[in-house]
Amino acid sequence: MMINILTLFPEMFEPVLGGSILGRARKKGILDINLINIRDFSLDKHKKADDYPFGGGAGMVLLAEPVFRAMESIKAQGKKALFMSPRGQVLNHQKIKELANEEELILLCGHYEGVDERILDYWNMEEVSIGDYVLTGGELPTMVLIDAVARLIPDVLAGEESAEEESIYSGLLEYPQYTKPREYRGLEVPEVLFNGNHKLIALWKFEQSLILTKEKRPDLFEKYIKSEKEFTKEEQKIVQRIVKNGE
Repeated sequence: MMINILTLFPEMFEPVLGGSILGRARKKGILDINLINIRDFSLDKHKKADDYPFGGGAGMVLLAEPVFRAMESIKAQGKKALFMSPRGQVLNHQKIKELANEEELILLCGHYEGVDERILDYWNMEEVSIGDYVLTGGELPTMVLIDAVARLIPDVLAGEESAEEESIYSGLLEYPQYTKPREYRGLEVPEVLFNGNHKLIALWKFEQSLILTKEKRPDLFEKYIKSEKEFTKEEQKIVQRIVKNGE
């Protein structure tokens, strides 16, 4: 996948996109990141890319001209373009899956108080939010989106099924995880994880996920229970017990 990032601060991205899973995906050629400095397309001698808004306002707004020229440099017409904005649709798994199927994405990072609205209108940009709060710019939300989308691209993760099985993607929160040592400061790992019975271990994980989801995200728990998911007899007993006992 090709991801074009239009930003005033390209230096913010390399530490995140150059390491770990994303870095390996780039080295393998699975993920191609094209960082575009909006200031490079300003015709102002000082490379100015923002100005005060008409009608007054508390801050500066990203100018249309440098963004238009940056978009034209990558032949953006007709391509999937997103603007990270708190007024957009909140990013969720369905949207991430949709974006992961695109061959190319264009992500515009706003800064200051926003962007000239004509940029969004002309380039048919979809606004996307990562939550109901305001950050200093669109760079961090863009990194979040890229990380989430990249995990669903084939071969980015070591196991092809691991992305969909992750925590909330399954409909439940993740069960508790443990590693060495078996006992630490009087705290012991549950015995079931050592008995070698994979079926019992799977049922324990399922039960723990249900309990945690009911406790921490009752909305997800209710949705999961009411879904048309088919449970095994053992799973059904666990579900009924947790619902009945209010664990």
